Amino acid sequence: MKAVIQNEFGDANVLSYADIDIPKRSENEVLIKTKYTSVNYADIKQRMGTKGEGSFPLIIGLDVSGVVEEVSTHSKFSKGDRVIAFSKAGSYAEYIVANEHLVFKIPDNLSFEKAATMPTVSILSYILLHEIGQVNKTDTIVIHSAAGGVGSMLVQLAKLAGVEKIIGTVGNTAKEDYVKKLGADMVCTYDSFVDEVMKQTNNQGADVIFDSVAGEVTSRSLDCLALYGTLVQFGNSSGKAGTFKTSDVHSSCRSVKGFSLGTTRKHNPGRLAPVAAKVTELFSENKIALPIAQVFDLSDATEAHKLMESRNYVGKILIKI
Repeated sequence: MKAVIQNEFGDANVLSYADIDIPKRSENEVLIKTKYTSVNYADIKQRMGTKGEGSFPLIIGLDVSGVVEEVSTHSKFSKGDRVIAFSKAGSYAEYIVANEHLVFKIPDNLSFEKAATMPTVSILSYILLHEIGQVNKTDTIVIHSAAGGVGSMLVQLAKLAGVEKIIGTVGNTAKEDYVKKLGADMVCTYDSFVDEVMKQTNNQGADVIFDSVAGEVTSRSLDCLALYGTLVQFGNSSGKAGTFKTSDVHSSCRSVKGFSLGTTRKHNPGRLAPVAAKVTELFSENKIALPIAQVFDLSDATEAHKLMESRNYVGKILIKI
């Protein structure tokens, strides 16, 4: 089969289009013929080696849309089922293997292309908003990196849930109109968000802040987080650690809560099935959607990574297999 592999960590040029063997599935695993995979920021980190050691040749990638090819004897899936899935060992390939707990059926009216935008960002966003952040309609929330995949989905889900005030941050003001069309009430830059949040809340601060950037953005977020507010930390796209002191939280009754979809896939995969069903329903009913920035052929994965690293896009970047 065709796949994109790498034999060393490095920039996008280490990605190589190659022929390798079709992976073998074990009991309680599903072999899937891939239609599309999405590009996520975690792919960049894995390619560069910042997510730990890798066993080469390495295939990167988190999720796919595709068709079930092989299943175990008593599987709940059948050959030909249309599914989305989280891959066991990379997704930039014509075939992938996935644990049955991380495979979810999709309806016929949901295209493979549209479905491929979903798995990582929509499942993660739904959990962040409703389970970790426990956002209420009367809350003022801040969504950092609001034009990215997770940010775009968080804005839409918050709007759908009737959240009173949604403030998004962007690194480039050219993305302001895009984020507002998704449902944000206000969009500001990382330089101005603290002052703007305080102004919009009569100096009370935001009730919930979603932070995937870390670094200085984390500490600055605490400068505009309300009493009893919650900072939800779920990434570090800045490449830097966010820091805070115990005095930042105990006297103000504020909380810092962390979440990792990767950790949950590994240690508590059963938690994802009901969420996957919910977001699949929302996508198939066109209540939420993620615009597709660009679709690349598998052989052009290097260019897909260069586009993601440029940050000159909105929505999701896909790879067609």
